[in-house]
Amino acid sequence: MSGHPSTYEPKYAATKWIDQRLPIIRMGADFMTFPSPRNLNYWYTFGGILMMCLISQIITGIILAMHYVPHVDLAFDSVQRIRRDVPFGWLLQPMHAVGASMFFLAVYVHMFRGLYYGSYKAPREILWIVGCLIYLIMMATGFLGYTLPWGQMSFWGATVITGFFGAVPVVGESLQQWLLGGYSVDNATLNRFFALHYLLPFVIAGLVGIHVWAVHHVGQNNPIGISTKTKSDTLSFHPYYTVKDGFAMVIFFLIFAFFVFYQPDALGHADNYIQADPLKTPPHIVPEWYFLPFYAILRAVPDKLMGILLMLGAIVVLFVLPWLDTSKVRSNRFRPVARKFFWIFVFFCFILGWCGAETPDDMVFSVGSKMVDGAEVPVGLNFTWLSRIATAYYFAYFLIILPVLGMVEKPLERPESITKAVLGDSAHAAPAE
Repeated sequence: MSGHPSTYEPKYAATKWIDQRLPIIRMGADFMTFPSPRNLNYWYTFGGILMMCLISQIITGIILAMHYVPHVDLAFDSVQRIRRDVPFGWLLQPMHAVGASMFFLAVYVHMFRGLYYGSYKAPREILWIVGCLIYLIMMATGFLGYTLPWGQMSFWGATVITGFFGAVPVVGESLQQWLLGGYSVDNATLNRFFALHYLLPFVIAGLVGIHVWAVHHVGQNNPIGISTKTKSDTLSFHPYYTVKDGFAMVIFFLIFAFFVFYQPDALGHADNYIQADPLKTPPHIVPEWYFLPFYAILRAVPDKLMGILLMLGAIVVLFVLPWLDTSKVRSNRFRPVARKFFWIFVFFCFILGWCGAETPDDMVFSVGSKMVDGAEVPVGLNFTWLSRIATAYYFAYFLIILPVLGMVEKPLERPESITKAVLGDSAHAAPAE
């Protein structure tokens, strides 16, 4: 699949002249004829969906930056003015805000699909690592963008998160002051965050180019996780997968459009529609929904530095995953035990998101109460302990379960080729006349 010969033949003098000097037309044509596994399902359409989300975010972000004012006294009002007075601002601002949530929704589906089908295994380790790097920069971009509306959650979220950097030994205080541009979240902070938020999407775009290049070099994985062996195992990317991806994009953007037109503020926190007030702390500071699992991991331990290390470790472990999973079988379709542990892992990821949205001391369930210093205290499982249980499983899945299962689990028998798996006995039948 990698390095397949080009079939493009320029027909006109102009295209021949361009092709001899810069084969950009050939690259596009080769992309459309790229041989792809014939058994790709709809879970593999999220790569194209993510590309469209990135393009949407960059275009709307550039336009919004023309009207946004990165000043603590004007930022909140400038966002409201964009929605009310700027032509099509009522559409562009919700598209950008909702688009961030849609972007993360698509990337989480894309990552869970990669985990289930073993898309991180040889020879796709670098492909997976580049994808994890894209995700890490996405997280930074999302956090920086969350501060720009300068609402209550923007201000206090920036205060809390930048405060954690101060716990880093030796360089923590200097790093925190560099991020803030001073000693507190103020105008210098907002200017720095705006500049970085504008820059990082273009870094993501560059990494996406490397990601796509890596896909075309090592080839796509597929649901049964076996390599393509014959030409009959593959189909041309166009029209088979352009149509399939296009249909999936339409469905996805119908969901996107529902939130933009009918629920543009539903995915944001209500307190962030109140202008930032340094003298009034919200009762419960929470990040956007796509950060909630990592926020729960951060709060799972009482020590600030240990919480930071756990949160960073939850991301770093993804980078080394190709070497933690010791099984030679890629797809969980042929690993019944690993499949069960995977779905438990997905369940606990949702649990972490739930814990991150709740107050740590609130009870998940109570089994009674006891007297402590003359006060009645409920006894049961609170969200702090639930997040600790979920965090323990998160790390155990990568560091213990996958390495051990790869050595002890006996996988099911795999088909010899994609064609045989898809067509069965008819794979050897004579072609229709």
